[in-house]
Amino acid sequence: MDIELYQVDAFADRPFAGNPAAVCPLPEPRPAQWMQSVAREMNLSETAFLHPDDRDGKGWALRWFTPAVEIELCGHATLASAHVLWETGRLGRGETARFHTLSGLLTAAPGEEEGIIELDFPAHPAAAAPPPAGLVEAIGVTPRFVGKSRFDYLLELPSAEQVRAAVPDHARLRALPVRGVIITAAGEPGGPYDFVSRFFAPGSGVDEDPVTGSAHCTLGPYWAGRLGKSSLLAYQASERGGEVRVRLVGERVKLGGRAVTVLQGRLLA
Repeated sequence: MDIELYQVDAFADRPFAGNPAAVCPLPEPRPAQWMQSVAREMNLSETAFLHPDDRDGKGWALRWFTPAVEIELCGHATLASAHVLWETGRLGRGETARFHTLSGLLTAAPGEEEGIIELDFPAHPAAAAPPPAGLVEAIGVTPRFVGKSRFDYLLELPSAEQVRAAVPDHARLRALPVRGVIITAAGEPGGPYDFVSRFFAPGSGVDEDPVTGSAHCTLGPYWAGRLGKSSLLAYQASERGGEVRVRLVGERVKLGGRAVTVLQGRLLA
């Protein structure tokens, strides 16, 4: 049986920008080993697998795999999955996508602005924490602040320019006992962005992730507190780059972005 497979650039308004994710809609569950093999074959930062799940009505079970491991939370592949559901008619354009995941129920809905998809994710604030040995040296810039969320370390650097220019030692980062490392700084004075960031997860098989929704579950609360505002416009300054709209609503983070389908095919294996 052949299976539909899509590649979607998420947090992007044009092809070949943002963060590419593979999306594989399935009629029924498949073994985790098979999904991991497909993700390794796709060799993108994330491959999403979803199938109908009617435990609370019209919902979908959703899992995410890097080329190396299954992960608990992923923003860009969730955004890409909702985009595919609407584009293929599996879900009506105005309907909210409901995903059952390792991080509980997550939703995606059309945003107020045309073309924007808004994700509803849990907030994962960072508390001040000492960096593990070798982390600061691996990043190569002395941070103003180091914190740790449920998943990742967050380092605030002195300037957006230093975030953009950082050349981390991925081999050293790979040895650290952490899912990922976020580096961030306030946006350039007079610029459009409240903050900029980059995200590295070599221990999960991804040296640098182009645009990371889950990292903004930590960045949102951090910068909302620093800047005193609950709605923020962020830019992830990877080579591909991408904008993320961030809104804090209680203990939830709303993440908004666009998506573009760049490839459609069929998986024969």
